[in-house]
Amino acid sequence: MLKALRVPEKLFALVMWGVSLAFAGFLIGLGGKIVADLPRLEHPLSLDDFVQPPGSLRRVQEEREATEVRQREVIAQLQQARLALNAARNAERAGQSAHRAWVSTRQATTDPAQDAELLRRTRELDALKGRERDAEGAVERLEKQELDTHQSVERLQQRQTDLTRNADNAFQRARFWQELRVFGARLALTLPLLVLGGWMLARKRQSDYWPLYRGFVLFAAFTFFFELVPYLPSYGGYVRYAVGIVATAIAGHYVIKAMRRYLAKRQEVERQTELQRRQSLTTEAALKKMSANVCPGCERSILTTDKALANFCVHCGMTLFDACGRCQTRKNVFFHYCPSCGSGATPAASGPPA
Repeated sequence: MLKALRVPEKLFALVMWGVSLAFAGFLIGLGGKIVADLPRLEHPLSLDDFVQPPGSLRRVQEEREATEVRQREVIAQLQQARLALNAARNAERAGQSAHRAWVSTRQATTDPAQDAELLRRTRELDALKGRERDAEGAVERLEKQELDTHQSVERLQQRQTDLTRNADNAFQRARFWQELRVFGARLALTLPLLVLGGWMLARKRQSDYWPLYRGFVLFAAFTFFFELVPYLPSYGGYVRYAVGIVATAIAGHYVIKAMRRYLAKRQEVERQTELQRRQSLTTEAALKKMSANVCPGCERSILTTDKALANFCVHCGMTLFDACGRCQTRKNVFFHYCPSCGSGATPAASGPPA
């Protein structure tokens, strides 16, 4: 469609698109900041705000965390105590084995001089048994501490669960209404923008300031369908689809009416003579349509068969190409000058090229 435009017009069209996109970009940036800051209208809610008595959930959680830390310390001490118990048992077994071997040797020799040695070895064996009993006692105490801390953690966890369950219903209701208020504020901001953008699209397309209006339309559509969507609560999708259905229905209504008006206009145009149709066309509009291989008279595709040149429209009979009155070069009937010799174009009545 740009081929038939003058070079400055092409540049101007591209610049205007750049203006529209830049304007939309700045509006989108500002709108994104505003939409992102809307949650600040509400105080952030937390489950602890709904626990009774106030602050008990936090205190139970802190106590549970401290008890879990103590439990881990007791488990580490218990592991060390079990290692010490194993070492004491091994030492006691080794002492028992050595004592039995020594007693067997003494019975074989029956030497009274070894009675003092027997007493010493017996005392050493008793000391090993004592260390083993001490290690067993330490393990038992730590196992009890570990069991106590484990039970304390379970009680605190159950207490935390009870407090959370009791407060959760009130918390969920408050959060629902908070999300609804925030969503309502976002919707109240973005929906009017979408409606205003639709009005601009329908009413301002022929305005001299259409590039700015077009930028606003792009901004409104992006803000509603992209900026609003990430902030929608679970029920917000219904609003988005409802608005989409309504917008589609309205657009479809206007498109159908526009298509009916267009078809009625085309039927009226096709009843006119070729001269009347040609007089209703501007050169720029005709050249644009022909550059898209469309007949300017009936707006159907320009067709031909085999190697025949498409000098006339096969649908409405409008002359599309004729011959230069001076050099007989085949040329577009809407050209003001012959592209071959540069002479002024003769009327289409001069006939098509031979």
